[in-house]
Amino acid sequence: MKITVLSGGVGGARFLRGLRHHLREVLPDGSGGTTAEVTAVVNTGDDMWLNSLRIAPDLDSIMYTLAGANDEVRGWGRIGETERVSAELNAYGIGWPWFTLGDLDLGTHITRTHYLRTGVPLSEATARITARWDLGVTLLPVTDDEVETQVVTDEGTMHFQEWWTRHRAALAARRFEQLNVGAATPAPGVLEAIAHADVILVAPSNPVVSIGTILGIPGIRASLLGTSARIVGVSPIIAGSVVRGMADACLTAIGVQTSAEAVALHYGARDSGGLLDAWLVDETDADSAAALSASGIATRAVPLWMRDLDSSAQVAADALSAASLPQGPR
Repeated sequence: MKITVLSGGVGGARFLRGLRHHLREVLPDGSGGTTAEVTAVVNTGDDMWLNSLRIAPDLDSIMYTLAGANDEVRGWGRIGETERVSAELNAYGIGWPWFTLGDLDLGTHITRTHYLRTGVPLSEATARITARWDLGVTLLPVTDDEVETQVVTDEGTMHFQEWWTRHRAALAARRFEQLNVGAATPAPGVLEAIAHADVILVAPSNPVVSIGTILGIPGIRASLLGTSARIVGVSPIIAGSVVRGMADACLTAIGVQTSAEAVALHYGARDSGGLLDAWLVDETDADSAAALSASGIATRAVPLWMRDLDSSAQVAADALSAASLPQGPR
């Protein structure tokens, strides 16, 4: 079984960890792994250059989470981190004092930058970096090209990380611009992962700057429309609130209501040129299921809070099960 997951950072990481756990139980390979092949196509719109290092937050969040090396309290970075290097850089007056990187984390960024500076593309650099860990999932950056997200506000235009981390999305966003996205191409293996998948899952990630960036890379949307695999999405919105982060500020900027139903309609039904065949909403949003199913997006209400490994695995199991839901009226 081949499963491809479109994913952002923290929410996608937890979903992928749950998916891996579920597959190891239902499709074991006899050595603690699974016979299923899981590929995550990961957003790179949050990436940036900082202190001459290439930072890839979503790729690293997923890698650390699957490796069991992530900081569960902060929700990002490595567990047991120190920040001596960041403190020293701040003392020299360089970098962003509000965007500190741990010393172990810097090891990853230095390694990535070394590869990139020697001509190795991001996808190959990612393969080399992740080979250190037993992840059980293949991570593919959606593109090898730089498509950094800029946020246009009344206070000026800034990198997404400055708007997100420094300002906590408190500045009203007028629009998001993914630089160079129109000229970017999918990284090697991405279109193949979509075309050859038995099922495609859309993780509960930010619909605008994570999944939206993935869909904005030329060729991705057409590949998704053309695949024979069913595409199932998991709502990142529960009872009108974001599960994590500030995706509501992103949705507001593009005129989409913060609700599970509105996000599904934003993605659209695949038989009408959109993304989704099926959609999972939380039990608290069950009243949206009938209307969404009638619009062509087969919808099921299940518990979506990923509170621990078992509940995350159940969400993943329900997403796989939803791939067999009958379609709504066409």
